[in-house]
Amino acid sequence: MTKNFMLRALELAEKGRGRTSPNPMVGAVLVKNGIIVGEGFHPQVGQAHAEIYALDVAKEKAQGASLYVNLEPCSHYGRTPPCTQALIQARVAKVHIAMLDPNPMVNGQGKKQLEAAGIATHIGECEEEAQILNEVFTHWITHKTPYVYAKYAMSLDGKIATQTGDSRWITSAPARTYVHQIRNQVDAILVGIETVLADNPQLTTRLKQENISHPLRVILDSQGRIPLDAKILDKELPGETLLVTTKKIPAQKRKSLEEKKISIEQVSSEEGRIDLQKLLQKLGEREVTSLLVEGGSQVLGSFFEKGLVNKVMAFVAPIVIGGKGAPSPVGGKGPAFLREAWRLEKTQMECLGPDFLIQGYPVQNR
Repeated sequence: MTKNFMLRALELAEKGRGRTSPNPMVGAVLVKNGIIVGEGFHPQVGQAHAEIYALDVAKEKAQGASLYVNLEPCSHYGRTPPCTQALIQARVAKVHIAMLDPNPMVNGQGKKQLEAAGIATHIGECEEEAQILNEVFTHWITHKTPYVYAKYAMSLDGKIATQTGDSRWITSAPARTYVHQIRNQVDAILVGIETVLADNPQLTTRLKQENISHPLRVILDSQGRIPLDAKILDKELPGETLLVTTKKIPAQKRKSLEEKKISIEQVSSEEGRIDLQKLLQKLGEREVTSLLVEGGSQVLGSFFEKGLVNKVMAFVAPIVIGGKGAPSPVGGKGPAFLREAWRLEKTQMECLGPDFLIQGYPVQNR
């Protein structure tokens, strides 16, 4: 029975997906005599935490109640006051915590504060589910870099376009809608200049619903080749565009882009190319917790070669394109031996219309 209360807390936490960054997703359920007397979730960064909403609903019934929460209650002042003090003042009797907060400012401290006040704690119920729910937050708070999703759509024979470059559309409308739902949840989306030159994308979120989020659009363009009339530079587009370049960008081109109010970040490696690791660090400093890498082939290949991909999202359409010159989704050098190939763990597959979405976590045997 108690597991059901924690599962409810996880269900509530999910309601905040895509809106709480850089905070985690948290749901809370207050239970007294086996009955839920209050519940809530963290809806958006800057707003009250899940525990506070649950306490506001429960009011005096919170005294002597048990709290079920998927993440350790915060114990420090951030954008909002600490939840531990609110729980102590409400005289909650017990707190069930799915996982401790990976934030070094909290990790274990919330639990200690509650126990010091005489509130019993129980750790670990539905911990695996809680870890998966907040895998993006955990990665960002511990590494200070965004969690990287590698996303691509391909045919059954592993092609992302025909040999002439025609790629619209490989997948069906349901799959493309799903991609926009992902954009609605991540902090940033990244493509290389070749994708901009070939497809002239907008990289906005297009969904038939209210409260849409448009992720930061990141363009890798080491030499400043982007056309000034590219759709992605349109000042009328919602959201923000960030051009990532190197010292190779012509001074006049940079000036023209700055006049269009385009943000520019110069991130060079010793070889004069864009240093992806440094880029991720700079995005992390911007509180970008999740990054959707959409291509093209060489960009995805570079992220894999550097070991920077945290999760793969491969959309596979039931079509065969063929053609020796037709491109594949992941370029770069690639491994010399199959044993060095990236393999996905904890894979999941679902149908989206006629297409399939395969997700998993890449690991490599060296």
